[in-house]
Amino acid sequence: MDGLDCTEEMLSTASANKDFRIDSQFYTINVYHAPNTEYIPIGDCLTHVQYGISIPMNDTEEGFPIYRMDEIHNMLCDARAAKYALVSKEKFLKHQLQSGDVLFNRTNSYEWVGRTGIYYDTGVPQTFASYLVRLVTDRTKILPEYLAAYLSCQYGISDIKRRARQSINQTNVNPEEVKAMQIPLLGSALQEKIKFCFVNAHKMKLDAIGLFKEAAQILLVKLEYSSRPPIKQSVSVKLLSESLKKTGRIDAEYYQPKYEQYINGLNTSDTVFSLCKIHDENFEPKGEERYSYIELANVGAEGEIANVETILGNELPTRARRKAKAGQVIVSSIEGSLQSCALVQPEYDGALCSTGFYVLSSDSINSETLLVLFKSEPIQALMKQRCSGTILTGITKDEFLSMPFPKIYYKVQKIIAKKVQKSFSLRRQSKQLLDYAKRAVELAIEQGEDVAMAWLKEKGGNG
Repeated sequence: MDGLDCTEEMLSTASANKDFRIDSQFYTINVYHAPNTEYIPIGDCLTHVQYGISIPMNDTEEGFPIYRMDEIHNMLCDARAAKYALVSKEKFLKHQLQSGDVLFNRTNSYEWVGRTGIYYDTGVPQTFASYLVRLVTDRTKILPEYLAAYLSCQYGISDIKRRARQSINQTNVNPEEVKAMQIPLLGSALQEKIKFCFVNAHKMKLDAIGLFKEAAQILLVKLEYSSRPPIKQSVSVKLLSESLKKTGRIDAEYYQPKYEQYINGLNTSDTVFSLCKIHDENFEPKGEERYSYIELANVGAEGEIANVETILGNELPTRARRKAKAGQVIVSSIEGSLQSCALVQPEYDGALCSTGFYVLSSDSINSETLLVLFKSEPIQALMKQRCSGTILTGITKDEFLSMPFPKIYYKVQKIIAKKVQKSFSLRRQSKQLLDYAKRAVELAIEQGEDVAMAWLKEKGGNG
């Protein structure tokens, strides 16, 4: 039995569990409970538990914004959801998110299940998808920020993984199991300090978003797209010599007049190929080494990367074959996720990403401007135009490299770079505050609340 975790349990113990758990990890993963500390079931601290809406989603802004797991990063929900859902007003009102709601990801891969984030109202009514669960706390017992931090700290994660039910395709955690988890009742003073970290981290994140939007607006002004009226014509007539013989495409969407407007507006003879370098060399990971692996779900709305798992080389999926360096830009090639573009920060230098990303750099465009360009309206539209395929549609390498791409004046690039760099700096500060909150919970469990309070004060996260 060397190297194996095992425990012997009586049948009566399994029978006493209302879900009759007989899976081994439920009994072999030990969850540390601090001595001389009062613990109560999480369910006793909640006033409401609710599954999200099961409904088809779109990225055409039809209906209400709907949160998915992809919009939860670093224990905070993104300021806006990328997908929308057409739901009745009555159903929406029953599932409308309220500031302070805790969203828990109940089903996904073993690595992603249990991802937790807190939602703060940003003025746009939003709802949430079916694989998320809304947890509303009784704030006289625990604050939502503390619950999010506990479920995200090592002790909360250990208990979540212990209760997770694994199958071939996915892992699930029943909300009833979450309600059965024991949480230490920390004092209100420490909980308030944890809340302080979350609230200020959220503010920093909003400021970072504002700076990124400013950079994007500067780019659109220079490209003269900020005040351009949308084209309403939806029919285009093309000769065979102008269509199939020239482009090899016969799909009608490809020839929509709006795409011609975007191309004419860019007014460039350059392409992605002439202005960028694509790094698509295959990298073979070593089985016993650990690698940071960037997936689509790790990429946020403003080009940030978060919640990256470190995985052994022999456990990586076969698509993890692109190695990215700091300063490079990764761009999704998958239709429906084309907005998933990110700037690789120094902490992810050498990380692996999926072959579903194009890894890019440029000698004539700085990384920050390159990121903003790929997330801009005209470039996103042209990428969507060039997607093809049946089961999994995406933009091929040839179509991607031949896409029109504009040069940007150096002075404009400098302004954009400065704003994007400040945006990323604020995001790092935001993440640091949230890491402080999570570590404070762990310290309170390990060494007591006084130690946790003193540590937070030393780190500047004490309010």
